[in-house]
Amino acid sequence: MKILKFKDKQKFRYNKKIIIKDLVLLISVGIHQFEKLKKQKVKFNIEISTDPNLKPDIKTIVNYENIINDIKKLTKKIHFELLESLSESIFDEIFKNKKIKKIKLKIEKMDIIKETTSVGIEVIKTRI
Repeated sequence: MKILKFKDKQKFRYNKKIIIKDLVLLISVGIHQFEKLKKQKVKFNIEISTDPNLKPDIKTIVNYENIINDIKKLTKKIHFELLESLSESIFDEIFKNKKIKKIKLKIEKMDIIKETTSVGIEVIKTRI
C-alpha cells in the first residue's frame, strides 16, 4: 500500500505598495501673489497599493521612477492654486495605470509658514 503525501497548500493574502518618501520639488503653488511669482519647495510622500497578483517582472510592476517623472512633468507645466487641486491632478495621472488600486498622497509646503516645518494635506483615494 502506497501512502500519498499532499503538499501543504497555504494561502496568503498580499498587499503590495510602492513607496516614494520625501520627494522634494521646486514648484509653483499657492493662492498668494508672492507664491505665484516664486516657486517653493514642496515635499511629496506617496504610498501606492497595486494589484497583489502582479508577477515580480520588470514588464508588469509599477515603476516608482515613472511615477516620480510623471509628477515632475505635471508640476512643471502649470501653477496650482491649491494643494487639493494638485493632488487631484496627481491622482488622475497615476490612476491611468490600471494596476494601481489605492494611493495615499501627502503634500507639504516646506517654507510657507516660519513657525512650522511644513503645512499641507494628506488624501487617500481608492479605485472602486
